[in-house]
Amino acid sequence: MRALVQRVRETDLFVNGELISHIGKGVLVFIGLSKDDTDKDTQYFLKKIPQLRIFEDENGKMNLNVLQAGGEILLVSQFTLFADTSHGNRPSFIDAMEYSSAQPVFQDMVDQMNRIVTTKSGIFGADMKIDAKLDGPVTIMMDSRK
Repeated sequence: MRALVQRVRETDLFVNGELISHIGKGVLVFIGLSKDDTDKDTQYFLKKIPQLRIFEDENGKMNLNVLQAGGEILLVSQFTLFADTSHGNRPSFIDAMEYSSAQPVFQDMVDQMNRIVTTKSGIFGADMKIDAKLDGPVTIMMDSRK
């Protein structure tokens, strides 16, 4: 499982021109599921993401996590995080989890994360438009296997 975590000032997510999700201060997290992921990978991110100290404290140091900063999380499924570009110019997504398997895993992650911190999401598999105001910018790539 891979996650691209971005600290944001606010983010809006649209599907077919309709606002689906909005968060203020918080983190926008793109989650890529691999065909080899297990519950262990999900649990890793459920523990790690809310505790990432990427928000500034009163001294300007990144010492606060999203909970301490009073922020929210927007989770967005992103199979393209498993793109393989090693051959040719067209990415292969052979390592990404199949749609039918990935949808319940992603939804379960959203539900579990929401028990920890206010969490919103997009619509799985939809063509989403995201308007994010990055803060910093702070962008961190994470892999549950590394």
